[in-house]
Amino acid sequence: MATAYIAPAEAPSCEEIERTQGLVLLEFGTDWCGICKALAPHVSALVEKHPQVRHVKVEDGPGLPLGRSFRVKLWPNLVFLKDGVVLRQLVRPTSAELKSAFAEVAVSA
Repeated sequence: MATAYIAPAEAPSCEEIERTQGLVLLEFGTDWCGICKALAPHVSALVEKHPQVRHVKVEDGPGLPLGRSFRVKLWPNLVFLKDGVVLRQLVRPTSAELKSAFAEVAVSA
């Protein structure tokens, strides 16, 4: 089951993300984005297969600091981090690109 996006007012700060330990998938998008909705089942399935990856969905929009810190311009935008450091960033990925990214990131666990 897909989880909802965290509202901008409740989203973690850039500093909190930088201090996060372990593997994190930071997903930027919105509930009304058709591409985000289409990709959601693929993301959910891969998160279930890789429980070591913490999934954080953040609602994004113009001028929001967390999204801007990752240069987000299109959704969905997925940022894989390990101990606060970006490993890989995907913009509107295909399901194959998403699978590949999870496989690559899982090796670094």
